[in-house]
Amino acid sequence: MADVRRVAVLVSGHGSSLQSLMDAAADPSYGAEVVLVASDRPGAYGLERARAAGVETAVVRPTDFPDRAAFDEALTGVVAAARPDVVCLAGFMRILGPRFVRAFPDRIVNTHPSLLPAFRGAHAVRDALAYGVRVTGCTVHLVDEEVDHGPVLMQAPVAVEDGDDEASLHERIKHEEHRLLPAAVRLVALGRVRVDGRRARLLAAGPGPATVPAPTAVPAPATVPGPATVPGSPGGPAGGGRHGRAPDREPIDGGTP
Repeated sequence: MADVRRVAVLVSGHGSSLQSLMDAAADPSYGAEVVLVASDRPGAYGLERARAAGVETAVVRPTDFPDRAAFDEALTGVVAAARPDVVCLAGFMRILGPRFVRAFPDRIVNTHPSLLPAFRGAHAVRDALAYGVRVTGCTVHLVDEEVDHGPVLMQAPVAVEDGDDEASLHERIKHEEHRLLPAAVRLVALGRVRVDGRRARLLAAGPGPATVPAPTAVPAPATVPGPATVPGSPGGPAGGGRHGRAPDREPIDGGTP
């Protein structure tokens, strides 16, 4: 259909969030389709998921460029060529530079495994367990030039159970991320998000597939602080963390693998 909106997805790993998005988009009433999956890693399994679904893929490796700025420019060009209405980070394990973010203002969607602003950074689930919180969750937000900072689109709480370790808690958080991410991407793609400073107003989306939930707004508990400081910036060596990343990964403002 001519009015179907276009979604570009960036991945670095397994691509379970990508799969949740492609599954939702398979319903004709969703109103958007994944037209490109790009990765910084040629071996990312998310690329195989895309190829199996007949989606165009691209690889942009940082090692092929002399510096971060050149990589950022190349990635921007590859994604822009797909003419996306929205860009989704689904476990993309590198910081998005200012050039990329400015090319797609208020159109980049990311997930983070905490109720932001609590527990920003690369080890949100581990940090929540170490702090001893009873409730954590996930946040789907727009990406800006700061790490884990853009306007919140949706949030969902996840209880911390006795005996939880990082892996078990993360699995339940991923379940909520996979539920909310397609809904948020759809709203952004269809132009049903209005940004006013720190606030994102979600406009009525009308009827859609049963698997796409209504927006959920759950503020992060004021008594659950995250780390006191988050080093780095979108142009620096540190950023937002997500599950499924290797310990020596480059922390980024990216999504769930």
